[in-house]
Amino acid sequence: MSSFAPASKKRKASEVADSGEFFPGVGKIPYKSDAGPTETMVFKHYNASEVVMGRSMSDWLRFSVCYWHTFRGTGADPFGFPTLSRPWEDGTDSLDNAKRRLRAAFEFFSKLGVPFWTFHDRDIAPAGATLDETNRNLDEIVALAEQLQKETGVKLLWGTCNLFAHSRYMNGASTNPDAHVFACAAAQVKKGLEVTKRLGGENFVFWGGREGYHTLLNSDVRRELDHMAAFFRMVIAYKEKIGFTGQLLIEPKPKEPSKHQYDYDAQTVVSFLKTYGLEDHFKLNIEPNHTTLAGHCYEHDIVMSSAYGMLGSIDSNTGSPDLGWDTDQFPMDIKNCTMVMKTVLEQKGLAPGGLNFDCKVRRESSDLKDMFIAHIGAMDSFARGLRNAAKLVSEKHLSSLVSTRYSSFDSGLGAKVEQGVATLEDCEDYVRENGEPALISGQQEHCEAILNHYV
Repeated sequence: MSSFAPASKKRKASEVADSGEFFPGVGKIPYKSDAGPTETMVFKHYNASEVVMGRSMSDWLRFSVCYWHTFRGTGADPFGFPTLSRPWEDGTDSLDNAKRRLRAAFEFFSKLGVPFWTFHDRDIAPAGATLDETNRNLDEIVALAEQLQKETGVKLLWGTCNLFAHSRYMNGASTNPDAHVFACAAAQVKKGLEVTKRLGGENFVFWGGREGYHTLLNSDVRRELDHMAAFFRMVIAYKEKIGFTGQLLIEPKPKEPSKHQYDYDAQTVVSFLKTYGLEDHFKLNIEPNHTTLAGHCYEHDIVMSSAYGMLGSIDSNTGSPDLGWDTDQFPMDIKNCTMVMKTVLEQKGLAPGGLNFDCKVRRESSDLKDMFIAHIGAMDSFARGLRNAAKLVSEKHLSSLVSTRYSSFDSGLGAKVEQGVATLEDCEDYVRENGEPALISGQQEHCEAILNHYV
């Protein structure tokens, strides 16, 4: 998850596409299984209605397009100016421009054939001079979003609040040492929950990009974490008060923009939730690019959160393993997609979460078609991953090996350990009776070869 880039250069009204099609010449993306290698504006593997393990591909995958990268990204980076010039943009932060951008987005969603979208509050509507003006702006844009959702059938997977881009949040939002800033964040989330409920959002996400520290010299970490827990308790109370039934999600990330982020990885977030008694109200939204920034393998946080029943949704992207920052690239690696879908299948699906493409086209990919090609390629990659994972799971070669590996805990002393009734004395007696344990191969290379067979 990331903020959007600054506005591009202002344009004359005559230069702005304001009616008709925003993507002329692009129709609904078709499924064409026999397409050639250069036919990149068709789905070669993603067939929404195809049944895999008793459910349709669309049901398993629940694809979503993120608004911030796809419709607010300009291609700007710390070393270069914007490169992405979109015909619907006039270079202003006006409500008229926001409405035109939103109409372009829903045309894109419809032609791509995704069932969901996601947004930050500040992505879709400009901030005003006061809280009330900001909320009125958001209400005006949400009214249009509500209309466009009804017209297209595209639903809101989740909403979230941008609590990191504004200068007031430079020292954090819920963990800010200034209670005034804490209150600003709380007021913003209150409105965010309201509009997400209005749009039928199935989840609400918290990403704490500024919830951490740059130095411990000026930080009271226990107090900040206590404040963050108090913030989340307020969220739970208001969610229940307004009758919002969506799932609350926290998205881990180890660093960037903070030196250290409190929601470092999946295990850290699960521990935080359990420490503060919040685990019944939250699950995790996992972004694999964040996982690899934490020093883990691509699927690590997905597997870990799922193991504890805490995997709620996935921000489906990837990064460059050779770089130390969040590059938010489209996931095109079939082995990675297979491993993700293996976990999704094993936990019987992601609903009410989904696979949200928190990705941005490269700043050099400046054609409108590149927006489609990137999403199509990623959707095809996950479709292939789903098919691969279905075979891998149903044929049970890996799962049988894992079951055998832990079979000593199915009976005898091992079973007593898992039941919590074994003692240190029991273990001592077992060793005296059975002597030194045999070395048992972990068969890692065998497992890797099995996986490669399916990929």
